[in-house]
Amino acid sequence: MIDTFASVLPEYRALNLLTTPVWVVSSHRREIIFANQAAERLSSTSDLDKLRHGSHSAHAEEVLATYLPALRARESIIEIWTLCRNGVSVPLSCKLSLLEQDSESEQILVEGILSSLPTPVSQFDAPRDQVLYDQLFHLNSAPMLLIDPAADGLIVDANLAACRFYGDNRENIHLKHTWEINVLGRQVLPIMSEVAKLPGGHKPLNFVHRLADGTLRNVQTYASPFEMNGKRLMLCVVHDVTEQIRLKNELEHAASRDPLTGLWNRRHFLNLLENAHHQKRRHDVGYSILILDADHFKNINDQFGHEKGDQVLTSLAKTLQNRVRETDSVCRWGGEEFTILLPQTDAASAARLAECIRTSAAEMQIPNLPQITVSIGVAQHESEESTESLLRRTDAALYQAKALGRNRVVMC
Repeated sequence: MIDTFASVLPEYRALNLLTTPVWVVSSHRREIIFANQAAERLSSTSDLDKLRHGSHSAHAEEVLATYLPALRARESIIEIWTLCRNGVSVPLSCKLSLLEQDSESEQILVEGILSSLPTPVSQFDAPRDQVLYDQLFHLNSAPMLLIDPAADGLIVDANLAACRFYGDNRENIHLKHTWEINVLGRQVLPIMSEVAKLPGGHKPLNFVHRLADGTLRNVQTYASPFEMNGKRLMLCVVHDVTEQIRLKNELEHAASRDPLTGLWNRRHFLNLLENAHHQKRRHDVGYSILILDADHFKNINDQFGHEKGDQVLTSLAKTLQNRVRETDSVCRWGGEEFTILLPQTDAASAARLAECIRTSAAEMQIPNLPQITVSIGVAQHESEESTESLLRRTDAALYQAKALGRNRVVMC
């Protein structure tokens, strides 16, 4: 049972009266804070990441909080979640809406759609409407596919824009099924079956499609029901978003990095700490952090200039990265201060690593500059401790190391 806030927000308990599965998600903490009994009966997992990123999952946005502007505007948001029932993964269409609550963090209500009512479909009766069909389909500049979900996802028709996009001729595309162009393979079929039940009007879903030459492209697909000659099909509009995603990733990468050292910056490190705090609370995965400071760094700037000071910082950053594991995260905290997040690491192990870092820093050889040393504070996250408290304790240990003469490690 995960009704963590049920005692604080008892109105959630009324959701147990519903026969449809319902989850309440904290958009800020990125975790499920309540699942009603119907949801618990349907799925053995209450892990948000597993539900949203399972083998049968599909969504328009990677992070739920990104939906908030659209949810505030009451736009239709649909996601496909992966439920685990008796060891078997099954898809479930879910409708998202915003809970009107007075709280520090907006909460998202996720309602599972157990069965779909008949929905209106666009109808086409060939050959009477052939001219209209050509105008709407074949002459459209957006890649469009007509798919038969009942025939193993067979591609019934593809317009010229789709042929150009996939780099194949119409005859070849007609021989393919959707699972042959989607990197999910046949796992996309249960997702497609869920999407086929939905009415139109929701946001497009993200997938990765394979072109004829093997190139992979990020796409957003919008599907709506379409009836042709008495057969219920899916009209799928494909939008290539590969370049947008690349630019977005580059911008996010630049916004999370320190421009001088290339390490994570302070803002990103705080996000990493919050994620570590979340993992500790959900899965009891402990962690420790280090805060270190280059001793007497101001003297280097004053005597040798800021350019040489920058050289010291970049050399120290490389030393830190060479000493930690791939799972660890090194950040430039500010000025000559650095922080390191050590997942699944207790205080004793963190102190041993800190001692190795202290020794390595003292052995650094920088031409025409004196030897530098570092002081390091070490702390392991304690049960129920906030991120702010952990940082304060580690910072206090660092200042104790400096007060004791610098070039040493202090663990608190």
